[in-house]
Amino acid sequence: MSISAAIVLYAIIWFMTLFVILPLRLKSQEEEGDVVPGTPSSAPANPQIKRRMIITTIVATLVWAAICWVIISEVLSLENLGFDTRYQ
Repeated sequence: MSISAAIVLYAIIWFMTLFVILPLRLKSQEEEGDVVPGTPSSAPANPQIKRRMIITTIVATLVWAAICWVIISEVLSLENLGFDTRYQ
């Protein structure tokens, strides 16, 4: 795996992880009972973006490391899955 492929893989995993983590344990302003004028009641009351970014980075790094290990060690390859990798 090239360095650029590893960076692209990490970016994709990081953003996918972010989209999974963002809505977890999120309370809206309506649920908290404190709606700020000019905002929708469904807006998050306390989004804790910095904390979520840190959690995203940790989880994404662990997932990325596992996927890189599988790719580099060739534990799972196209040949193992039954695909013909020869040019036709």
